[in-house]
Amino acid sequence: MMPDVTSIHGACDPRYASVRELFAERIASGEDFGGSLCVIEDGQTVVDLWGGRANPEGTAAWQADTIVNCWSITKTMSALCALLLIDRGQIDPDAPVARYWPAFAAGGKEGVLVRHILSHASGLPGWDGPIDMLDICNTPASTERLAAQAPWWEPGTASGYHLLSYGHLIGGIVRAVTGKSLSAFFRDELAGPLSADFHIGLLPRHHNRVADIIPSAPPPMPPEGSIALRAFMSPIPMAHIVNSLAWRCAEVGGANGHGNARAIARVQSILSHNGTVDGQVFLKPETIARALTEEQNGIDLVIGQPIAFGLGYGLGEAGHVPFIPKRKIGFWSGAGGALVINDTERRTTFAYAMNRMEDGAMIGNANSIAYYSAFEAAQSALHAA
Repeated sequence: MMPDVTSIHGACDPRYASVRELFAERIASGEDFGGSLCVIEDGQTVVDLWGGRANPEGTAAWQADTIVNCWSITKTMSALCALLLIDRGQIDPDAPVARYWPAFAAGGKEGVLVRHILSHASGLPGWDGPIDMLDICNTPASTERLAAQAPWWEPGTASGYHLLSYGHLIGGIVRAVTGKSLSAFFRDELAGPLSADFHIGLLPRHHNRVADIIPSAPPPMPPEGSIALRAFMSPIPMAHIVNSLAWRCAEVGGANGHGNARAIARVQSILSHNGTVDGQVFLKPETIARALTEEQNGIDLVIGQPIAFGLGYGLGEAGHVPFIPKRKIGFWSGAGGALVINDTERRTTFAYAMNRMEDGAMIGNANSIAYYSAFEAAQSALHAA
């Protein structure tokens, strides 16, 4: 008997029935191949839905505990690790990285600040070649390579999206300060206390519930000689790697976190809920305010479009992303369409994770944008009533 791969499951507050209806329509039609959707509002889970297909053949149904590679949503988890250390006074965002990680001073990086890394402005969006995706799965060795190399532009003068290097750089600081790997620190300080099913470096016992990624077509290559091309080529993305055990087990804190929308929303609601979740205090309000203070704003040297970054998040207030309201929002997207939006004004975290990547999707995809827009319209109507 074939599993039901065209229905959705879970719960949804009646106030947001439009979101459920849209998700059901898109899963049934196959427009959304498979995924999960979750919203936490003022401490309550008001949307928790999943459905569709969990393998490329469409023969396995997405389950309540299905997890998937969430790509750059992982960056927001790594950033929260750094924010915890900032909140505790263990690192200063305005201090040189080399104060905590002396080897990082090599290559003329003595003046690179912690906040430069968190805002994608360190000048290290990739590795000096040659290097491939399996090389970066050897996290200690590839982190040492980043520490040794020179920046590709003057740090702090512009953002250049740190495609795969972001988590390695934060992980280097975390290890230098705490003695723990990024994956262990995230598990012990965030995922564990919150009982959140999100993992940076997946243990083998979880592999049987991972939805395979269906890659998008390779993006058009940036111009010859550009920093963007250099970043996209170091390493060259290899679609077949992302479903391998080597990738899933590795600690790639910029791109290989595995979870679902429920887990993403659970952890990220720290930001939208003033630092406290279920009575557990993770961050002070002033730390969140610092995270959502603009560090960079302009044409990103790698993405090639305007973006404003705080410490670990894109900033909705800047107005560069049309579907995201101009409120105190910290957001980011995973390659192909995964999305997290933390709205501090409305105490809301919206999260979406899926397995089929959309071609050319940079911040959200057609599905995640439609779901968030439906939620935002319904919530705004309630606020206006």
